[in-house]
Amino acid sequence: MRFERDARGEWIVDPSELAAKLGITLRLLQDEMHLGLVHTLVEAGHGGNEGRSRITVRCREAAWRGVFDAQGRLINECRLLTDQPPDDVIR
Repeated sequence: MRFERDARGEWIVDPSELAAKLGITLRLLQDEMHLGLVHTLVEAGHGGNEGRSRITVRCREAAWRGVFDAQGRLINECRLLTDQPPDDVIR
């Protein structure tokens, strides 16, 4: 999986890949996006993690977190409990 950045620096991902990472159907992801129920948090790495980004995606049914290098390549990932609070360390 890769995340790309658009001209404004915003992250872009293929919705079908994201749905697979969340363990839900593409249709459910699209429905939840349409209802405003998909929330994304993008965090930049600091110190030894400079150049990395941690992206957390949450919806009603699932949550997923991935850490990406500066080129947008996925280097670490995990599924989260939907009520799990975010931690503050990029691994």
